[in-house]
Amino acid sequence: MHPANMLLFTDRFIMASCRMAMVAAILLVALLHSNAAWATERRDSLVLKNKNVVVGEIKQMDKGVLTIKTAYSEKDFLVKWYGIAELYTQTQFLITLRDGRRFNGRIQSLPGTNRMAITTADSQTVVLTSQDLVFLKGLESNFWGRMKANIDIGLNLTKANNLRQFSMRSSFGYLANRWQLDGYFNSNYSAQDSVEDIKRTEGGLSYTYFMERDWYLLASLNTLSNTEQALKLRTTSKFGVGKFLLHTNKKYWGTGLGLSLLNETFFNETESRQSAEAYLGSELNLFNIGDLSLLSSVYVYKGLTEKERWRCDFKLDAKYDLPKDFYLKPGVTINYDNRPGAVGKELDYVFVFNIGWEFK
Repeated sequence: MHPANMLLFTDRFIMASCRMAMVAAILLVALLHSNAAWATERRDSLVLKNKNVVVGEIKQMDKGVLTIKTAYSEKDFLVKWYGIAELYTQTQFLITLRDGRRFNGRIQSLPGTNRMAITTADSQTVVLTSQDLVFLKGLESNFWGRMKANIDIGLNLTKANNLRQFSMRSSFGYLANRWQLDGYFNSNYSAQDSVEDIKRTEGGLSYTYFMERDWYLLASLNTLSNTEQALKLRTTSKFGVGKFLLHTNKKYWGTGLGLSLLNETFFNETESRQSAEAYLGSELNLFNIGDLSLLSSVYVYKGLTEKERWRCDFKLDAKYDLPKDFYLKPGVTINYDNRPGAVGKELDYVFVFNIGWEFK
């Protein structure tokens, strides 16, 4: 190679090397800065009862399980609440206590004791035990961090009578600082030779506003279509008030009452109905039973405009957690109506056994 060309090539190589070194230095500084910022801004720490220490960003604690994000793991850590000895946070949380009080603030364990202190946004200090704290949610969580959703399906195919059964359940929820929005959609379909198809579809939206001392206001809109009871569409609007009678890291039990407004149409010749009811309901959720949780609810409706009518809805679901956010979910739903659209169809029930996945 000619000496002049060699010199030109060398100069270009040196310049290119310098540029690459500068880019690498900038990226390294940016990486170190981001790691330092992450460590500074999200320096929450846990001391476990086995003396291990976990440092990261606590995202939430719900139903006795704390979720923490760390810089050294792609997946969030899940830690049982009863396995934590000490807790120190920089993150601001929405905090709920078992007596229904709610605060925004940080939490610090008090060394040498089994107690911890909440420093609220207005600089108040609240001292409590770990058993008093039932819910944490990072206030800086983005939209998806405040969302939860799940879907599960079941399928049954039988050669006899060419039986085909399909079931699907889904739900979602969004939690704000003082209110919660929930929705669900369930569908069941059954078909076999020489028998009319059976279809049952239900869905709903509910809005809950949390007040002091575990009281809450509830507004909901639910729909149900059920060929078994000749019910083309039932729209139910409910407005009520409720209270958690028990609210701990292992279970909650709530009860409520209010007004229900019905609008019903039918597949047969039964005339459409509009009526008002009073309702009384209760819901029990048992969790922290290993990988198993139980959810049961019962609602009783007494007619106000139809004096002789009453209805009852009962639901029981069991959920067994599997790896990778999958789960098994058997359940039963029972509906009773002493004035159904089809004679002799006062009682209807559905048994399901589904496998599902949840986003949380």
